[in-house]
Amino acid sequence: MVGALMATCISAAPADAVVRTRFYTTGCGMPKSPVDVWKRSSNYKTVIALDGLRATGGMSGWRRQTNISGLASRGVNVVQPIGGLASFYTDWDHKPENKQKFRYRWTCRLNKIIKQLDARGMAAGPWHKYAIMGISMGGNSALTYAAYHRRRISHAFSMSGYLNLSAPTMRENIRVALIEAGNAAGRGPYNADDMWGPPWSERWMKNDPFNLTPQMRGMKVRVAAATGAPGRHDGISEDTAKGMPLETAAAAQTKAFETKAGGDGLDLSTDYQLQGTHAWGYWQDSVWRAFRAGWFRDRR
Repeated sequence: MVGALMATCISAAPADAVVRTRFYTTGCGMPKSPVDVWKRSSNYKTVIALDGLRATGGMSGWRRQTNISGLASRGVNVVQPIGGLASFYTDWDHKPENKQKFRYRWTCRLNKIIKQLDARGMAAGPWHKYAIMGISMGGNSALTYAAYHRRRISHAFSMSGYLNLSAPTMRENIRVALIEAGNAAGRGPYNADDMWGPPWSERWMKNDPFNLTPQMRGMKVRVAAATGAPGRHDGISEDTAKGMPLETAAAAQTKAFETKAGGDGLDLSTDYQLQGTHAWGYWQDSVWRAFRAGWFRDRR
């Protein structure tokens, strides 16, 4: 009787259900950090979703603010690294001069995450490569990481990213953004000089997606941005007021990148919306439009 009951329970369980797990990654001189995963064994692709400037340590903004984990039941595994406040998901030159006790080494950390995903059998698709996407800070970080790691990345997607860091005032704007994000989180200001050196440092050039378009040839690259005009995900609030100019700037940066990418022969798709501010609802919509367009699928 017990055996029959167990057999009934096993047969009733979905054979290819979505499984949500969390694992931790260590090393690179940083404290361990969690990674949330939604996967299904038959899925055709895995996407790594990077957070924005104000990423927190407990949960990705993607999980808190969106429903993109639902991609896992539609063919695309979802991976959400947690943490990275004001980091640009890059290896910094120095430890920040604030309350943070370690140097950011997020390029190293992403490399380790991919190795852990490999060990879990998540390099889905015929080429065993990953997609990577991000919003705002994570948007330019996704393209930059992809450009330098094309052996493991086949698809890169920026939503409302700042993709021309060499443009006038952009380095100053990033300096201000890092100060504000650190203060808001209670860690104290982050200094952009600790990240890539002073504004004239070559590292700023090497981490500017605008300069990396030749290295992205052969990848599927996608960019999205809106006009900054409030839309259906906005109300009358301070967040909407702040999000309007941020998105307007991101759109200008994204279009400049598009022009450069076209001249360099990239396989680029675009998603520009007439309404939308710098907000999660619009980024969630962008992901689902990319899915419906078949963007996550590998070439056959």
